[in-house]
Amino acid sequence: MMHSRREMLAALSVVGASVLLPSTEVHAMQAVPSAKPANPISLAQWSLHRTFGLCKPEEKPSVVLDAMDFAKISKEQYGISRIEYVNQFYRARADDATLASELRKRADDVGVASVLIMCDGEGLSGAAEASARKEFAANHSKWCALAAALGCTAIRVNARGEGSAEEQIDRCADGLTQLLAIAKPFGLKVIVENHGGLSSDGAWVVKLMETVRDPNCGTLPDFGNWRDEQGVLHDPVVNTRLVMPYAKGCSAKSYDFDAEGNETLLNYPKLLEIVRTSAYTGPVGIEYEGKRLSESEGILATKKLLLRLGCMA
Repeated sequence: MMHSRREMLAALSVVGASVLLPSTEVHAMQAVPSAKPANPISLAQWSLHRTFGLCKPEEKPSVVLDAMDFAKISKEQYGISRIEYVNQFYRARADDATLASELRKRADDVGVASVLIMCDGEGLSGAAEASARKEFAANHSKWCALAAALGCTAIRVNARGEGSAEEQIDRCADGLTQLLAIAKPFGLKVIVENHGGLSSDGAWVVKLMETVRDPNCGTLPDFGNWRDEQGVLHDPVVNTRLVMPYAKGCSAKSYDFDAEGNETLLNYPKLLEIVRTSAYTGPVGIEYEGKRLSESEGILATKKLLLRLGCMA
């Protein structure tokens, strides 16, 4: 997810030409055999944000579906039995004691495993004030409880702060360390996505991981979220390779596809090669953000490409 998901696609036309792949190059690149098991596919709930009504009024479908049915939709419509929740869909019920049991039952009933919860809107991990960093950690406590009840292994949070790049390293590390103290008793990892600001710079994220130095803290590389504040895309392959050694999650961002089923803006063969040759064995989460194809078409196109490049359903 990007900090400005719904504005993100507007920037693609500006930089898209710099990352378009000739079809001959894409077709020439084949899956590299790997001794480790194939990474399974999961579905990130943001792929269906319009379906669930979290969008501009003009983007809403005539029938908005219930986010409580995410697990059933994932399994029955897309054949995907691993899911990644987004906290924004459940914020209104965050303090409802029945939310966890209801979501868990719906997932269990259709044989779907819950992987993680993506958490947004809970403050700055790297705020200048120590009290704000403490509040950031405390704000995630309810999502840690929900994630644990659902059987998730992690929560995904944001590394954003105030001050210089160096100051934000130390401040974000402090906020994350405080959150780790809350998450560990729940048996959860805390993972950072490249999600705007300094976190969309792979080298900065590596410095953050080295500063935190906790095996329960890691990264969630998003293939497409490598844009600076001006919307300029910085080499996804280089940046993904930098943060992949710390990965405890992975987001297969996609925008559009050509007639052969290749993603038109990102070098998926190289990106999947980085995943396959890393130590990461967890799910690769589909996160379709395009608009030319419907959400359903985009999810299925991404799944088909991931299967072709060595992931498993």
